[in-house]
Amino acid sequence: MNTLIFRTIAPFLAAMMLVFSVFVLLRGHNEPGGGFIGGLIAASAFAIQGIAQGVSAVRRALKLDPLAIAGIGLLLSALAGLLSLPLAVPFMTGLWVDLPLGLDRVPVSSVMLFDLGVYLVVMGTITAIALALEEKEEP
Repeated sequence: MNTLIFRTIAPFLAAMMLVFSVFVLLRGHNEPGGGFIGGLIAASAFAIQGIAQGVSAVRRALKLDPLAIAGIGLLLSALAGLLSLPLAVPFMTGLWVDLPLGLDRVPVSSVMLFDLGVYLVVMGTITAIALALEEKEEP
């Protein structure tokens, strides 16, 4: 299945999948989607890239080990829950803050931080599994 057409189209397909995974992550609380599905789509993009160009190319592109990315995501998710403790509200309570962005203010929630953590955990874990399986198949 590693044809010239596949090797040529894989980088474009992976880039489109990564952009779509961020879209799914960002729309997650208003419509279907979120960190889990977005992370699966991103991991699929890295798996396609690994099949087309090899595992070493994907590892170079990621810059970090996929399990390190998953660990960072786990820390972000835990931090999202711990943010509620100093305010004496229940654990994992959604908190909002308005960030000034130019002439406007953008509302940001701790729920988005949790979703980003889930995204990184799923993407890192599934990517690590896919790359490990592909390494075993390479000659």
